[in-house]
Amino acid sequence: MSAPAGPTSAGFRHELAFYTDAASLLAVTVPFVREGLAAGDPVLVAAPGPRLALIRAALGAAGDGVGWADMTDEGRNPGRIIPCLLQAFADRHPDRPVRIIGEPVWAGRTADEYRACAQHEAAINWAFAGRAGRILCPYDAGRLDPGVLAEARCTHPLLVGPGGSRRIAGYAPAAVTERHNKPLSSPAEPVALLGYDLATLPQVRRFVADHARAAGLAADRVADLQIAVTELATNSVAHAGGSGTLQAWRTDRHLVCEIHDDGWLADPLAGRLVPAQDGIGGRGLVIVHALCDLVLLHTTAAGTTIRLHMLREAP
Repeated sequence: MSAPAGPTSAGFRHELAFYTDAASLLAVTVPFVREGLAAGDPVLVAAPGPRLALIRAALGAAGDGVGWADMTDEGRNPGRIIPCLLQAFADRHPDRPVRIIGEPVWAGRTADEYRACAQHEAAINWAFAGRAGRILCPYDAGRLDPGVLAEARCTHPLLVGPGGSRRIAGYAPAAVTERHNKPLSSPAEPVALLGYDLATLPQVRRFVADHARAAGLAADRVADLQIAVTELATNSVAHAGGSGTLQAWRTDRHLVCEIHDDGWLADPLAGRLVPAQDGIGGRGLVIVHALCDLVLLHTTAAGTTIRLHMLREAP
């Protein structure tokens, strides 16, 4: 995966803020929202439920003019945050600068979820380059691991604090993208394996349905997983050597399906940005992110592995 190395454009600001309690969170977020509303900018606040409620209560009636999203739901899969939430909001206001508060990282995220979050934070810088607007990302410095806080400095070019904002010397989103593009750990559970090509592609849907039903997924979730896996398998056949392998296994929380083929996703925004309406292709991985509870990816010139997680109990 080859990521651009340059800074964000002058028209877009991707800002980092550290907080340690409710007061310090509100001290940075409430003025950010009020300034945006005063300027007539569309404003979206996407944060975990408790922080969302704090900010909303502090804004009072002014919050009626704000878009609100619970990140524990909307951002459960970090890969869907840009295309399904941030880009979708910005695209509804194509001629106006937007202001967005987005808190994708919180204490309690699993290591796999954090991996996808770090890649998401890096991707924001390229996804919004050339667009006018500001995205402010609060990080809980009192509860998050020091390594997470250090890496946040690599994915945000600006740090906001009581004295204003300043550039971060360690800004290096491409390095973060590469650091988290690592081989996926081997499953602890026994796996079921299916090889597929053009002739056997119909078997993919049956394979997924059988394992999803056996894992207790509801009918709509079975259908979602079938769509997601079929999108990836079809792409293998059409663009990645004509064949691939599909594995399935269970964890305590998820049914996991993993696709491997000979393709290479060299663009770090693959699946994280909805292509233009007149664009050709590029929507399959966006659909996968939209439907699944977590998507992990490892891609090199030697091949690509994409791992899809579906919660075994409805969220």
